[in-house]
Amino acid sequence: MPKPSVTPLSVLDLSPVSAGQTSGDALRSTLALAAAAEASGYSRYWLAEHHLNTGVAGSAPHILAGLVASATKTIRVGTAATLLGNYRPLQIAESIGTLAAVFPDRVDLGFGRSGPPKSPSEPAPGVVPADSSEPTDRVVDGLLIPAPRPIFGAVLPRKFRLQGELLGRFPGDTDNFENDIQDIIGFFTGEYRTKHGEEVTATPALGQAPQFWVHGSTAGPSARLAGKLGLPFGANYHVAPAGVLGSIAEYRAHFEPSAALREPRVIVSADVLVAPDERQAQRLARGYAHWVHGIRSGQGAIPYPSPEDALELSLDAEAGELIKDRLETRFVGDPHQVSERLRTLQRVTGAQELLITTIAHDPADRQNSYQLLAEAWGL
Repeated sequence: MPKPSVTPLSVLDLSPVSAGQTSGDALRSTLALAAAAEASGYSRYWLAEHHLNTGVAGSAPHILAGLVASATKTIRVGTAATLLGNYRPLQIAESIGTLAAVFPDRVDLGFGRSGPPKSPSEPAPGVVPADSSEPTDRVVDGLLIPAPRPIFGAVLPRKFRLQGELLGRFPGDTDNFENDIQDIIGFFTGEYRTKHGEEVTATPALGQAPQFWVHGSTAGPSARLAGKLGLPFGANYHVAPAGVLGSIAEYRAHFEPSAALREPRVIVSADVLVAPDERQAQRLARGYAHWVHGIRSGQGAIPYPSPEDALELSLDAEAGELIKDRLETRFVGDPHQVSERLRTLQRVTGAQELLITTIAHDPADRQNSYQLLAEAWGL
């Protein structure tokens, strides 16, 4: 467990698929990494939710969370985040309730609002649009806050729209976000009632409440709702760094103490890659630009290229500009360099915890990165 004086570190895993690997290889690497992270002193192991990405195998976080919990003994396991519009509230309660019943006091459920926009001109929830009020990058007490960047452009890519169609999404379905969260919590507490006042018992969720979190990228509905409900908040620096300070400020401004939480609690994500020395870290970081461009453009992540193959790849100026903020806010270097940048992130955001995501071609390099960081951080 983390020392009381050390800011806890946790893991966010997308189960990346490397070039030459299968999805099975990637998922087995996730299980091995979870065991190693537990041994290194990380506090939580959270799974992301992505769909229709050849370079990401993490599309069923509730199932994978159960596998991770079975492969570990003490580390908390959960989702960051379960995208509510992709499920019905009862499905989520029953799935997570099953995990919480088998692994009591170890399960976290993170709520995410991502979904289709109401119109082609509106950004998808969680996406930071271009904002003329903050047209340039800025540095806040040593932390880079890049200018907001539009994602996808004026028209959503076909793959993004297809994903929504296959998952049964529809424009405006995120308007149910607050009600869905209240319903899910109600299934766990026994307070859920139908619109006709009927009681519903959701077995095995009843009495098996996980730790609930709300995740957000902007100073928008998710941040405000997390504060209103008195739940801990996950702020997104690694995907949408432009909005991290605004989202945290919005959360804290709207925070109301609850039975779960007396004071605001924030975890902030960071994209990290650590190696024994900076030169080796930069070598291992090759390929990230092309991998993240697939996600940022809406086309889907490609299988993560090897450092050697990445030398043969290139991006044009427009593509480079689209991911510039992701590259500049990724913490790559030796253990001391990365630790110092993470301490700056923690100080500026006031986070009580940091959520670390690491992508590399070789799973052994990914595992080594987490171990080196844990040692340097003092876990």
